[in-house]
Amino acid sequence: MLYSLIVLCALGVIFAIILYFVAQKFKVVEDPRIDEVASLLPGANCGGCGFAGCRALAESMVKNANFEAKCASLNDEALAKIAQILGIEASKADPKIAVVRCNGSVANAPKKVRYDAAATCFYANSIFGGESGCPFGCLGCGDCVTACQFNAIEMNPITGLPVVKDNCVGCGACAKACPRGIIELRNRGTKDRRIWVSCINKEKGAVAKKNCSVACIGCMKCTKVCAFEAITVTNNVAYIDYTKCKMCRKCVAECPTGAIHELNFPPRKPEPTIPATETPKETIVVEHKTTEQ
Repeated sequence: MLYSLIVLCALGVIFAIILYFVAQKFKVVEDPRIDEVASLLPGANCGGCGFAGCRALAESMVKNANFEAKCASLNDEALAKIAQILGIEASKADPKIAVVRCNGSVANAPKKVRYDAAATCFYANSIFGGESGCPFGCLGCGDCVTACQFNAIEMNPITGLPVVKDNCVGCGACAKACPRGIIELRNRGTKDRRIWVSCINKEKGAVAKKNCSVACIGCMKCTKVCAFEAITVTNNVAYIDYTKCKMCRKCVAECPTGAIHELNFPPRKPEPTIPATETPKETIVVEHKTTEQ
């Protein structure tokens, strides 16, 4: 019994020494700055930065010492702290927000068929064109809501369309989740004001209007009133380049179907009414002649 205990103890010591030297040989020394940077990230692992998660983004930032891949949800204070950890200058980017480029609500695009299958936009997009008949519109299953890790988008039960809330960080997860590409990231703009075409239907105007009363019909009227060449019409649908748009809002008033939306602008001033001027009555002068007797 004694010899067995001695042998087991000796083997334990030998294996422990072997494991120690193996661990020292193949150990990976991790930069402690990775933990510091990761602690400043939101931890949502939304994938909007292009990495598998916040930890992977932190490793890339520390390794490359730059902000080429940056988390959209970081505020200026967190960016400054990360830049200080990395020893670089913080680069600020224009904050972005998601916009839904579809206004095919239940009222504007009445349902023509009933979808009764897996309640995911990805699956629905692969088997049919949509309950309203529009092959480009929102499917309303809420894949974008599921993808958002910041509770910044929700489905409106009345319209059946997703609504982006003010706490959107512009990570782009909802845009990636939408199989029809109706969600786009745009600059927040001054005072969160923005103008966009809420339609991506590429069908001709008459066909698009049959399925949705507020569809873009590609009439080109918006391009004619835009003085900044910010609007283009391609494949029967208009698009506003937010980098060129000066927020004059002329296109909004000109759109005959209401496909162009504006948000966070002050109410428009009513046009002054010019009172009708009365036509002056013609004065008739009657001359009286006296006849001398």
